[in-house]
Amino acid sequence: MENFTEVLSLFLSVDNLLMIAVGVLIGVVIGAIPGLTATMAVALALPFTFAMEPVTAILLLVGIYKGGMYGGSITAILIRTPGSPASACTLLDGYPLAQQGQAKKALQMALYASCIADFISNLSLIFLAGYLAKIALNFGPPEYFWLICFSLTIIISVSGNSVLKGLIAAALGIIISTIGLDAVYGTQRLTFDNFDLMDKVNFVPLLIGLFAIPEILDFYLTKAKPHIQSAAKGAAVTWTELKGSMKSIVRGSVIGVIIGAIPGTGATAASFISYSEARRTSRNKDNFGKGEVEGVAAAEAGNNAVAGATLIPLLSLGIPGDVITAIILGAFMLHGLTPGPLMFQDNINLIYALFCGIMLSSVVLFATGKVAIRYFSLIADIPKAVLFPIVLMFCIYGAYAVNNNSFDITVMLVFGLLGFVFNRTGVAAAPFLIGFILGPMFEDNLRRTLLIGKGELAIFVRNPIDWFFILLTVLSLGFAAYRYWQSLKQPKA
Repeated sequence: MENFTEVLSLFLSVDNLLMIAVGVLIGVVIGAIPGLTATMAVALALPFTFAMEPVTAILLLVGIYKGGMYGGSITAILIRTPGSPASACTLLDGYPLAQQGQAKKALQMALYASCIADFISNLSLIFLAGYLAKIALNFGPPEYFWLICFSLTIIISVSGNSVLKGLIAAALGIIISTIGLDAVYGTQRLTFDNFDLMDKVNFVPLLIGLFAIPEILDFYLTKAKPHIQSAAKGAAVTWTELKGSMKSIVRGSVIGVIIGAIPGTGATAASFISYSEARRTSRNKDNFGKGEVEGVAAAEAGNNAVAGATLIPLLSLGIPGDVITAIILGAFMLHGLTPGPLMFQDNINLIYALFCGIMLSSVVLFATGKVAIRYFSLIADIPKAVLFPIVLMFCIYGAYAVNNNSFDITVMLVFGLLGFVFNRTGVAAAPFLIGFILGPMFEDNLRRTLLIGKGELAIFVRNPIDWFFILLTVLSLGFAAYRYWQSLKQPKA
């Protein structure tokens, strides 16, 4: 309170307020374009912050980050093309809702869940930064390993009507994720001496191909896809629906905060874990994957809560939580600031000014999202014969723009064909995606744990965090087995 006046003088400036708004707007627009991620937008914006004041520069980058997390859900819902990897889970229920003429409801729920989760994440950053950072410091390879084991149980929840097909798809995703150079020994794996495969299969072209290309192929082969009703004309989210989804939003926010505070995990994993927990406990679990508004809420809450939480290890320990916060760390250093415990002593007023701006960004995100829904929803009014060639053009551009490599276009097309085969054979694409995302993290932490323990298995249960995630994994598998057994007892119609 003694420094309240100085904090306000640092924060309350036209430049700060303008940069928050501009950052969120840029993030939403970039996030909604397939292949152009928030990471790319933050990296491109960094050079423009050199001449800015430190608080202004950081708030611009944070605004882009937060806007990008929400923006990816717009095209995921409207045209089944995630604007960012973290929005891949949102389309599982968002796109079916759009096909049912409820695009407006899906987009609004995504916005409400995003803003609520972002707000909870910001509060966690302000009040729990020190405590959560201490917990994150206790995470080593064994703890990450058991966290990933628990995360992999999500595969059962998102496998659709056939768990066996889901497990096969997940196994295929894990195999694809091993392509490239071995992380420990540097040897080639499944590259067939192809130079382009040595750097692994790029996630963004795979994601675009797996979800967007099958829709385009389906349209031109069947001509039977329904026209999506404009989001401006459909039904809005009711108070009853928002209230019914609030439990999943809050739980997803907590999951996102915990995942975000642990460096290296990411918003995509948080989104799928939140979605899985929502489905496991929901009264409408059978409707998940078919157009359940609670599923959209859970997925968006999980990924948006990560945005604020990744700043926890950055500000309190000087450790970036993901790639974007690593760029933001660079921005701090460009302005002569070093995040960490000493920053709370030497630049506490600047920290509080940042907190004020970060809290305001949640309000700006809500206002910007409302405008974005109104104008981006016009995409749904474009006839698909006109829309899909444009979507294909953006897909090709997005796949190429990641590394400026034409090989990534081939990757996109190959996984587009695989996604098309998945659709025709009733295989859910989500387990494949989860296997691809979590496979490298599982392998890396397993091998690091074995190397650290020198073959001693006791290292896998070295502290209470390990036992906590072991218990969660066993309970999750047990619950899935119970549900399967119950389904066998039910008489078939």
